[in-house]
Parts: sequence; structure tokens; C-alpha cells
Amino acid sequence: MRKSNPFEQDLDKNPANHAPLTPLSFIERAASVYPERTAVIHGARRFTWKETYARCRRLASALSKRGIGKGDTVAVMLANTPEMYECHFGVPMSGGVLNTLNTRLDPQAIAFMLNHGEAQVLITDKEFSTTVEAALKIVGRKLAVIDVEDPEFQGGKRLGEKTYEQLLLEGDPAFAWLWPEDEWQAISLSYTSGTTGDPKGVVYHHRGAYLNAVCNIVTWGMPQHAVYLWTLPMFHCDGWCFPWTMAANAGTNVCLRKVEAAKIFELIKAHKVSHYCGAPIVHSTLVNAPEEMKQGITHKVSGMVAAAAPPAAMIEGMERMGFDLTHVYGLTEVYGPATVCAKHEAWDRVDISERARLNGRQGVRYLMEEGLSVMDPQTMQPVPADGETMGEIMFRGNITMKGYLKNPKSTQAAFAGGWFHSGDLAVMHPDGYVKIKDRSKDVIISGGENISSIEVEDVLYRHPAVLAAAVVARPDPKWGETPCAFVELKPDAKVSESELIEFCRGYMAKFKAPRAVVFGELPKTSTGKIQKFVLREKAKSASAIE
Repeated sequence: MRKSNPFEQDLDKNPANHAPLTPLSFIERAASVYPERTAVIHGARRFTWKETYARCRRLASALSKRGIGKGDTVAVMLANTPEMYECHFGVPMSGGVLNTLNTRLDPQAIAFMLNHGEAQVLITDKEFSTTVEAALKIVGRKLAVIDVEDPEFQGGKRLGEKTYEQLLLEGDPAFAWLWPEDEWQAISLSYTSGTTGDPKGVVYHHRGAYLNAVCNIVTWGMPQHAVYLWTLPMFHCDGWCFPWTMAANAGTNVCLRKVEAAKIFELIKAHKVSHYCGAPIVHSTLVNAPEEMKQGITHKVSGMVAAAAPPAAMIEGMERMGFDLTHVYGLTEVYGPATVCAKHEAWDRVDISERARLNGRQGVRYLMEEGLSVMDPQTMQPVPADGETMGEIMFRGNITMKGYLKNPKSTQAAFAGGWFHSGDLAVMHPDGYVKIKDRSKDVIISGGENISSIEVEDVLYRHPAVLAAAVVARPDPKWGETPCAFVELKPDAKVSESELIEFCRGYMAKFKAPRAVVFGELPKTSTGKIQKFVLREKAKSASAIE
């Protein structure tokens, strides 16, 4: 007979010993403990934590008066401005769900998201009025539109009934926002890129947002009151949870409407920026900027890069600049970063190229991600940790999405076997560090041999003339597929197709080297990711013409 457990008797959850986790608590604390510290900087505008908290409460109050409550969607089409930052708190404070829209999408995609997410309110920057106006015509239903008028942008037109500042005047700065009843409650909705079919709506909960926001501080070793530059779009995975991170950190948010090297270096110097995030293209932009722009930075700057494969040349370049780079990896479905290439002191004793190779791996699980593995997706068994056997990266834990909105089939497939299937192919190294080899759809199969597009790209990035590179499969009548490289050169740099092909052959088996090289600017997403699906179509078309 099993005896009763004394630790479960008369020891129940109650308001004194249990509260659902929510990142909304961070801003309340920052405003209480550090009311006069600067929270947000944008051009000439400055807001303290006390002021920012009051503005968020005004927003929540105004939305509540308009009927927004638990489970109601508020969409935002905004640049990295104070208004975007405030929406990350004000919208969920009303009980609503924040849907951040990708500002580079076309009207059809925006309309789909507004309808699929059932947005009742749309807060939009005037810069995007042309796209939004066209999207609203497609939507075919009435929703409240609020215009953000940013002094740092001139142009566009008003589409809504009120401006954002007028909306705030409707709200109460002392609004008693409600703690979520359950930490599993939805806090935000983010859409995947939708390169094949309609985009999928990824739903985050308060618990995951709370945990990953704190995890960013712990994993990165961020000191209290960090100064964070918004080079990463806040619409992308809710800015990797950094809007909430910066409130927990009681730091300073430096806003940035457009990623430009000159402006970034100017703000780093002016505000002593200590941290920033971005895709490899953002870091490459800084590495390749004129030397005079880089002069005058006398303090430590930490950068976080996330990508399937940041080029070793870019990692080397950042180190030579004196910036401390941390490599993370993740997806929208895991709240942004969910692995980190955790550094070891021993790595400091190897040469810079070997250190770049070690830092170029996707690494180990984030502190608050409970499971990371590389598995055979058919057997759901971990692959050997030999650095050679490929499998699929799998995640499980509290910083994995609730699921896809209104898409049970895709949700079930994504969570098959009790793990989230990333779609990224990787190997597990003997030291337990994951290294991505390719997206499952990006592997090139040539004459029966698998070629990692990432491996070829990494070699291309070693060439001094190459600014950006992407390799995709090109149909071939003999081999089935061969690698086709799309290359964007540095300003004033010159190199021929044959020279690049020979360069690659010097670093890898000849069958892996590109058979064709196409020069020109690469198509990129708003977060700096190269759009390989566009390049695959170009490669197919070129092959058909030949």
C-alpha cells in the first residue's frame, strides 16, 4: 500500500505562493525601482521607465475601452520606434494578443494575416501607408486603424480615425491591468515567412516570453542597465523577446528605423551602446564599412548573431573590429534564439580562424530550453555524436510555441513524437555542440551525393571580394542537380565566375564546387535573411533557358 505524500497535504497553490509568469511584470518593476532612468531613446525623444510604463498603461486602457480583451488580436505595422516598444506591453496588458507584422510584406500577405489573426485594431506607421491602404481594401471588413506619426519620418498619409498619441489620451496612466489568469494564455502572434503556401501563425504564451526574456540576459551575460540598439526588427519573433528583456534589465532601448552602417556607428558612439542583435548581413555591413566610421569606439560592444550558418569570415571580421560576438540559433517557433554557441576559455588559445570555426557552430541548448537533440526524423532516435551523421534538429520545452493558429494539422506534424521538428539538418559533435549542415529543402543531391549549400557558401565567403553568397540547386540533365552560386560583391571589388569556381575547388571536393556563378544583389527578407526560394526559381529558369 502506497502511503500518502506529506508534501502534497495542505500545501496548495494560493495567491501568496504562486503567480503565473508574465513578462509584463518586468516593466512594472523597472518603473518602480528605476523610475527616472532612461528607458527609450529615439531621435530627440526620451522616455524614462516611469513614463514608458504610464504610456503602456494608457494604451492598454484605451484598447480596453474599445472592447479589446482576452484573446482579441491587435496587429501592428511598425518600425523600431517607441510606439512599437510600448505595444509589446500595452497590448497584452489589455488581455489582447499582439500581432507584429513584417513591414516588407506585400498587401496580399498583410491582408491574409489581418484576416487569419482576426485583428480588431491595426496600429500602423505612416511610412507603410501605401501597403496598408492596399491591404485594407483586400481585407474587406471594418477594423479600427490608428496612425503612428514619427518625427523621424516625413511622408506617408493618415489612414485611421486617430493618431497613436490621440489614442493614448483616451487611456488612464494608472490603469489596473490584469495579470494573465494562466501563463499558458497567448501573448503574441507571429507569422512565418510563408515561402510555400500561406504563412503559419505562431502563437507564444506568457510563460515562454517570460523565460526567454530572462534567458537572453543570463545567456549573454548582460549587465544591469545595458544599452541596447534596435538593429533587429521588433516584428521578428517579437525582437527575439528583447523588448521584455530590456525591461527586466532596466536598460535603455535605442531605436533605429533603418539599418545603415553610418547611423549604427553614430548611435553606438553617442549612447555608448553595449549590445545589439542581427542577422549575418547586419554584421557584415559593419565589418565592410569604411574604417573612418569605426573610429572612436572606446567601450566594449557585444553583438548577437543568429543564422543557420554565419560565415566564418564574418565572425573573424567582427573579432578583428574588437566586437564580442555571440552566436545563437533558433526559429520563430522557439521564441527566437534557443541555442547558443557557449564559449570556452580554451578557445582563446587557438588561432582566430579555428576560433571562428568553433564559434560558427549552433551550439548547445539555451538555459531555459529543456531539450535539444539531433535525431533521425523517422526513428526519432538521436544520431551518433560523430560530427558526420546528419539528422534533424529537435527542440522541446517551455520556449516552444503553443502551436500554429487554426492549423491543427501543421501543429501535430511539427510536434510529432513529442519534439518540435525544426526542418534544419545538422550533425552533433563529440563535445555536444550542434552544427547545421542545411535546411532539409536546401540540400543539393548531385549524382546521388549530398552537397551542403552551407558548406559551399562558407568557402565563398572566404574570398575577399564576396560580400554575400547563397548556393542553391540547379537542375542538371546529367547529375540531377548541381550547385549554383549567387554572389553579391563588395563595392568596387572584381572577380570572375571562373576565378570563384577555382577558388572553391581549392577548399573542397570538385563535385561540391559551384558549376555556375550569378552576380548581383541578393534578395533578402526584412531581417536580412537571403531568400533562397527566389534564387531557386531563378536557377531553374536559367537552366531551362540553356
